[in-house]
Amino acid sequence: MKQPLGVILAGGQATRMGGGDKGLLRLGKHCLLDHVIERLSPQVAGLALNANGDPARFARFQLPVLPDSIEDYAGPLAGVLAGLDWAAAQGADTIVTAAADTPFFPADLVPQLLLAAEGMTQPLVLSATPDAARGRVRHPTFGLWPVALRDDLRADLQDGLRKVVLWTDAHNGREALFPVASVDPFFNVNTPDDLAQAEALL
Repeated sequence: MKQPLGVILAGGQATRMGGGDKGLLRLGKHCLLDHVIERLSPQVAGLALNANGDPARFARFQLPVLPDSIEDYAGPLAGVLAGLDWAAAQGADTIVTAAADTPFFPADLVPQLLLAAEGMTQPLVLSATPDAARGRVRHPTFGLWPVALRDDLRADLQDGLRKVVLWTDAHNGREALFPVASVDPFFNVNTPDDLAQAEALL
């Protein structure tokens, strides 16, 4: 399998942070997006950002900015679709997505997703972590997605589907299980308290 392209999902509405772009919030000497780019870029063949509104606010990152093609904020799957359409134009077979508000995700995210996808005609894998109560928890914004399924995804989004795991389950998606050490690698910043915790972790 060719190395996937990377797409950072930054299209969320950040309601619990008072709106705006969570990825542009400061964490240490840099912003959240800087941390995510630094972690994802060595793992992928190229990188783009999924975000809506004026792309000029992301100009300093020098990345393609991909808006959702589905109207009325349709959640992470719309960002996945925007990424798949971009990847198709690049001649890529797959993308890996990461969330803009999750600065500590695994440095081996892509290799582990690719490993879990071995033997799949249409590689579709979500990240997961073990959980004492539920067995495991899936992280639907961190996944490997096949360009070949982009028209299926477009049709399902236009029909009103919004829940990532419903779509991945319907297409026989797999999971890649990542260990949790002292910190959950998929810890994400949703509130000001989370940002303070991320500062402490950094």
